[in-house]
Amino acid sequence: MKTLTRISNAIMEKYLPDPYIFVTILTVLVLLLGVTLTDSSPLNMVTYWGDGFWGLLAFTMQMVIVLAAGHILANSPVFKRGLSSVASKIKTPSMAIIIVTFVSLIACWINWGFGLVIGALFAKEIARHVKKVDYRLLIASAYSGFVIWHGGLAGSVPLSIATDGHPFANIMGVIPTNVTLFSSYNLFIVIVIILTLPFFNRWMMPKEEDVVEVEPSLLKEEKIELPKADNHFASRSERSYVLTILIGLIGVIYLIHHFITKGFVLDLNVVNTIFIVLGIIFHGTPQRFLAAAQDAIKTTTGIVFQFPFYAGIMGMMTASGLAAVFSEWFVNISNGHTFYLFTFYSAGLVNFFVPSGGGQWTVQAPIMLDAATKLGADYAKTAMAIAWGDAWTNMIQPFWALPALAIAGLKAKDIMGFCLFILLFTGVIISIGLYFF
Repeated sequence: MKTLTRISNAIMEKYLPDPYIFVTILTVLVLLLGVTLTDSSPLNMVTYWGDGFWGLLAFTMQMVIVLAAGHILANSPVFKRGLSSVASKIKTPSMAIIIVTFVSLIACWINWGFGLVIGALFAKEIARHVKKVDYRLLIASAYSGFVIWHGGLAGSVPLSIATDGHPFANIMGVIPTNVTLFSSYNLFIVIVIILTLPFFNRWMMPKEEDVVEVEPSLLKEEKIELPKADNHFASRSERSYVLTILIGLIGVIYLIHHFITKGFVLDLNVVNTIFIVLGIIFHGTPQRFLAAAQDAIKTTTGIVFQFPFYAGIMGMMTASGLAAVFSEWFVNISNGHTFYLFTFYSAGLVNFFVPSGGGQWTVQAPIMLDAATKLGADYAKTAMAIAWGDAWTNMIQPFWALPALAIAGLKAKDIMGFCLFILLFTGVIISIGLYFF
C-alpha cells in the first residue's frame, strides 16, 4: 500500500491541475459531450451554461459562510484551547490519522457541513502537536469522513423523500427514514466504513523518509491587529461585552426554540447560525469578532469563483439531457439483481458533473424511478443508491474538497493520491451493502 500510494501521489502531483483548471476543462468536456451525445447545438450548450451559471448562488453563499464562520469559531480563544487540549493528547502519527478520520466520519454523519469544517480544523490543530505525521494524509483523512454524509442524518435525498409533497411523491409516495437511513443495508455500509476507514487510512501512512510534514508557515498563528482603543462612543461600542451578550442571547434562544419545535434538524442554515452565534460569544467583543471575520474571508476565494462554473456545468448537464443519457446507459445494462449497483455507479459518474445531492436527485430520479417501476425494484433502495453514488465520488471531486483545502492551505493534488484509494476502498463496501443486503 505504501508503494501504491507513493505512485498515486506522484501521478496526482504531476498531472492533476488546480481545481479552477479542472473545472474549466470539465466545462469544455461537458459542452463537447452535449453536442456529440444529444441534439443540442454548440450555441444551445453555451446558453444552458450561461443560464445555469448563477444557479448555485444561494448555496455558494452558504458555503462561504460555513467556511468563514468555521474559521472564526476556530480562532476564538475558547475553541482554540479546546481543540489544542484534545490534540495535545494525541502522541503518534498513527493515532493522529485514526482519530481524525473517526472524528470526521462521526461529524459528517451528523451533518456534512459541520463535519467538513470541523474535521479539517481538528486535523490542522493536530499537526501543531504531532511531529512526523504526513500532513497530506492527515488532511485527506479529515476529508474522507465526507464519504458517508448522504447516508447520515443530514442526507438530502432520504430527508427529501421523507417529506410530504416532495417532487416525486406521486411515483414513490413518502418514504420514512426507517427504510432508508436506518435500513439494514445503509446501517451496514455506515458502520463498516466507520469501523474500518480509520485503519485503512492509517495503512496508507508513507514510509518515514517519504513523510511530507506541514510547512511551518501554514501553522503560524496570525496575530490579529486591533485598532487602538479610545473613549469615543464608536470605540467603546466595538469593545462592548454587553452587545455580544445581547446578540448571543438572541441567537441561543432562537436555536433552543428551533430544536424544541423542529427536533434535531441540522441544515446548512442552522449549522451556520450555530457557528456564527458561538463565534460572536467566544470572541467576546464585536471588534475581535469582526477582525477574525476579516481574516477568515480570505479563505473563501476558491468557493466564490469556482462554484458558479459548476453551476454552469449542471445547467448544461440537465438542460441538454446529458445526465439522462449517462443514467440510461447504466439502466440498459441492469437487471433485477444488479440494478441498485449500477444505479450507484451511474450516480457516481453523474456526480462529477452535478456535484450537488439535491440537484443530482432532481436529474436522475425520473429515469431511475421509472426503471425501478419496470424492474419491480424498491424505490427507497433506489434513492439510497443514488445518494451513495453522489457521496462516493466526492472523494476525487475537487468541488467539495475546497473548504478543507482552504483551511489546510493545500492544493487538491496534495491529497487526491490518498483520496483515490479511499474511493476504491469505500466503493467496495458500498457495493457489498447494496448488492447483498
